[in-house]
Amino acid sequence: MAHIDRRPGIRPRQSLGRRLDVTARTCFPAAITILLMLLSQALLGIPEQAALLPAIALGSVWFWSVFRPDAMPPPVVFGIGLLVDLLGYLPLGVMTFTLLAEHGVALAMRRGLSRRGFAWIWVVFAGMAAAASLVIWLLVMVLTLRLLSPWPALFIGVVTVAIFPVLAVPFAGAHRSVANPDHA
Repeated sequence: MAHIDRRPGIRPRQSLGRRLDVTARTCFPAAITILLMLLSQALLGIPEQAALLPAIALGSVWFWSVFRPDAMPPPVVFGIGLLVDLLGYLPLGVMTFTLLAEHGVALAMRRGLSRRGFAWIWVVFAGMAAAASLVIWLLVMVLTLRLLSPWPALFIGVVTVAIFPVLAVPFAGAHRSVANPDHA
């Protein structure tokens, strides 16, 4: 339900069109995240394209968890993490755990971050991306019982930090317009 509808008072019943509009605006963050993840798996011929999948998931979950946590609840984050695990051929639970942990950190920090500028949010996200890459690397090593090189994890961290502004700018525009249920 949109924020405007929570005020006390007598109102006429919402039309079907308005309810569908509010639902579509509420589902937009999860839908665009999943669509971008699926598009990152298309054969585009980009070198090291596989690093885009976790980068898009981490950046999207961070942005929407900070600015619209009601549209990115833990069950949705769980589903996105499971989809990343399946699409990225990771051991099940690695990205699910990492995204849920990132979501929890974003929720805990969102009050302070939402008042700061983009540069500050990006710096905090860079630290979060470094920690997430380390967690992914450690979990994959533990779950596969193999010692792995840290360079792929470092590369995923760098790609994640670099792609965040590319995701955040259109997400911010969508947050102010098409993804805002208050404008329905």
